[in-house]
Amino acid sequence: MDLSLLPGGAADAAPAVPPAVAPRCGVVDLGSNSVRLVVFEGRLRNPVTVFNEKAVLGLGRGLASTGRLNEAAVEQALTVMGRYHAVARAMGADPVEVLATAAVRDAVNGPAFVAALRARLGPDVPIRILTGEAEARLSAEGVLLGFPGADGVLADLGGGSLELVELVEGRPGRVASLPLGTLRLAERAGGEPARARAVVQSELERVAWLKERAGRDLYLVGGACRALARMHIAQTAYPLMIVHHYALPRDEARDLASMVMAATRRTLERMPGAPAKRLADLPFAAVVLRRLLRASGARRIVFSANGLREGWYAGLLPEAVRTADPLLSAAQDLALRFGRDHRLPEALFRWTAPLFESERPAERALREAACWVSDIGSHDHPDYRAEQAFLRVLRQPGVGLDHHARAFLALVVALRYEAEPDAPWMRTSRVLLDAAAVRRAEMLGAALRLAYTLSGGTPALLAGTALSRRGGRLVLRLVEGGGVFAGESVLRRVEALGAAFGLETVVEVAGG
Repeated sequence: MDLSLLPGGAADAAPAVPPAVAPRCGVVDLGSNSVRLVVFEGRLRNPVTVFNEKAVLGLGRGLASTGRLNEAAVEQALTVMGRYHAVARAMGADPVEVLATAAVRDAVNGPAFVAALRARLGPDVPIRILTGEAEARLSAEGVLLGFPGADGVLADLGGGSLELVELVEGRPGRVASLPLGTLRLAERAGGEPARARAVVQSELERVAWLKERAGRDLYLVGGACRALARMHIAQTAYPLMIVHHYALPRDEARDLASMVMAATRRTLERMPGAPAKRLADLPFAAVVLRRLLRASGARRIVFSANGLREGWYAGLLPEAVRTADPLLSAAQDLALRFGRDHRLPEALFRWTAPLFESERPAERALREAACWVSDIGSHDHPDYRAEQAFLRVLRQPGVGLDHHARAFLALVVALRYEAEPDAPWMRTSRVLLDAAAVRRAEMLGAALRLAYTLSGGTPALLAGTALSRRGGRLVLRLVEGGGVFAGESVLRRVEALGAAFGLETVVEVAGG
């Protein structure tokens, strides 16, 4: 990210010019069950979606018995794709590409459908029929965009196929594509989840390397998997309705799969969070999950909102952007959209360092991210600034923040704006964080509040101050004539910071 293009980034004091925004791009995922258009804004490390529309058509319904795409769905798909083409063109997306997966590649009438689609869309929209391996590798690139150090097995469950990818410390390895999508599995099992178990078991036995990944994570991708996650979130009253990075220990995942496998359709309809359009798919998705847990020996499952489409998007990113740290990138994206001066976060990071000398690398990364998001409420109404900033971080749409990071950063920024400690809207953070993380957020929030009181949000004034820990005391040093003095608000916030650390406070004034 070229920070020199952003406000305050020029070497001189000339008025800043906002950076040029990279053109939009769009991708259509032409799947066996659903067809979806996603339009992305720019080329950021954390994809920004500005349009996302899905049509559940069931192109692959009946494929296992007839070998053909569903004829009614083919006609609907041509109409839907015409709309998607018009939307992408009107939004200025460039490039736009169609990715066709299992149903189209396996159906005998797949080539005829693609020919009709090309006639409808014209020559400016490439249509790529993915092999099973290509589909798996694109899904892996999408998952790695959100989980750069992923280690275990990726399972992308669609309507027509199940793609499996070995992930070794952030690198994709061996792949397999199996005819176990929810639509195809239901057909092969005659609509009986009990019969589906043997079908899935037989197919998974062909993937010998699965058992080599025992004790690691199982990353789940696909609409049916996301539906299972939403059901579990709703049923357990989990405080954050965000599927990406939602994780379940092995035993809980097995219990979820068993419950859904055994449920009748009527029971599923009454379950909180169960999506009406996927009720028929859920028992078969649960069968696949249960058998995958057994075959892979996974210690837990992790749900990913990223997959094929984000993998395609990742291929458009410059290498330096794609390999950047997702946490810091997400924080910088928020700061550069909503903050006042992008030079300040790095100064804040250095300024707060003496307070956290024994921090671990993960804590250091969160502190740096917190410094970046600490000013994102600057343009909000002052009476709602803390709450708005809190929710903006907690619910930001990017893929770079796991649930712990969301909760921690949101709490820090709310406390930086002096939110009441017992404000009910901060409950989500306090539920998701343990006591040590809450205390650390309170300490960092108090430090940042003091920093903004001293500096007015400017690095020049902050440079005339310094914090240190000396014995059992917290020392604030001010440079005389530096534009900062120890007024009532400064003293009050120094004392609050000292109380957060359990230290006495001292303010020293040095000659300029």
